[in-house]
Amino acid sequence: MAEYDLTQRIAPLLDRHLVFPLLEFLQERQLHADEQILKSKIELLNKTNMVDYAMDIHKSLYHTEDVPQDMVERRAEVVARLKSLEEAAAPLVSFLQNASAVQELRADKQYNLQMLNERYQIGPDQIEALYQYAKFQFECGNYSGAADYLYQYRALCTNSERSLSALWGKLAAEILMQNWDIALEELNRLKEKIDSKNFASPLSQMQSRIWLMHWSLFIFFNHDNGRSQIIDLFNQDKYLNAIQTSAPHLLRYLATAFIVNKRRRPQFKDFLKVIQQEQHSYKDPITEFLACVYVNYDFDGAQKKMRECEEVILNDPFLGKRVEEGNFSTVPLRDEFLENARLFIFETYCRIHQRIDMGVLAEKLNLNYEEAERWIVNLIRSSKLDAKLDSETGTVIMEPNHPNVHEQLIDHTKGLSGRTYKLASQLLEHTQAQTAR
Repeated sequence: MAEYDLTQRIAPLLDRHLVFPLLEFLQERQLHADEQILKSKIELLNKTNMVDYAMDIHKSLYHTEDVPQDMVERRAEVVARLKSLEEAAAPLVSFLQNASAVQELRADKQYNLQMLNERYQIGPDQIEALYQYAKFQFECGNYSGAADYLYQYRALCTNSERSLSALWGKLAAEILMQNWDIALEELNRLKEKIDSKNFASPLSQMQSRIWLMHWSLFIFFNHDNGRSQIIDLFNQDKYLNAIQTSAPHLLRYLATAFIVNKRRRPQFKDFLKVIQQEQHSYKDPITEFLACVYVNYDFDGAQKKMRECEEVILNDPFLGKRVEEGNFSTVPLRDEFLENARLFIFETYCRIHQRIDMGVLAEKLNLNYEEAERWIVNLIRSSKLDAKLDSETGTVIMEPNHPNVHEQLIDHTKGLSGRTYKLASQLLEHTQAQTAR
């Protein structure tokens, strides 16, 4: 399943530190040769300050205790530079570590700058030194220290570009520390900045959105409410347009979120149109599964794709997260995906058949006869299926389902209201852009 590995597409759109978790996952799953993974790690590390880590990997890769002279020299440079930056930022760091002094700060940045300069002789040079020190700490792999200093820097910074750069760094640090709640807050803060900022060109803004969506994958597939929130973000017109234009591989993650999220069926119908439109530019077993079930009504093809989907999920760094339970290891998203995928096949199959043979149905669902029978009985008991099971003939008899006119009217009204809101928003944005010019 290495053919469906998206690492080469995703890595260029991540900070290099965020690529390490992906490589760790690939190494664990043995999707690529161990030597290839280790070489990729060293190549990444060569452009960071994590020299000790690079030395350890070099020793592991070449089975030696010796390290190249350039690594030794690089380590000395890093240590000297770190000491220099630490000294330059020391006055402001000392102030920030003084709780009583920090209480003098206000929401007004200009007041803070004047107060720091007059009372503590801390000026723009020391504030800039704090940014450089925080950035260097991040490059050294000290994500906790970097996150703290970047947060404090943003409270004092008056340069919007620098403040935005610090926000990206803070987001990366929180992701790497797996602080998912804080990372989600930073993600939403960054989204607001990107959506409201005046970029030099629409292309630059779209590129920022693409970067944001790639970084967000770490959060959405680890946060408790992430699978719902990824739909909220990716399915917005501006972000979905960016996906279709430059990053169609992200459709894998949006498709997965829709499949495991039963509450998003109204939006799901529109998303199926996108899957159909983008088949020429991107497809994998997950998007093809949806096309088989809802576009082509190819249930044999859907059954085959469902098996491939399982392999794709297990070998995807974001979808294949394992949870250890005692002596057992499970992949919760895989189990949830397969359960819902079977339900998708079953629902669609039942719409076009009134009486269904259990043997045929078991084959379509990729289950044996007894498993399929138990699965359908549970659906009927939980009121998810309006049908009867005839054990003598081994068939499922579907009850006629007449659409409720009032429900149809409400659904159409909701859809019209949503489209009207989108149109009004686009007109307002266009008017504001014309006024700004």
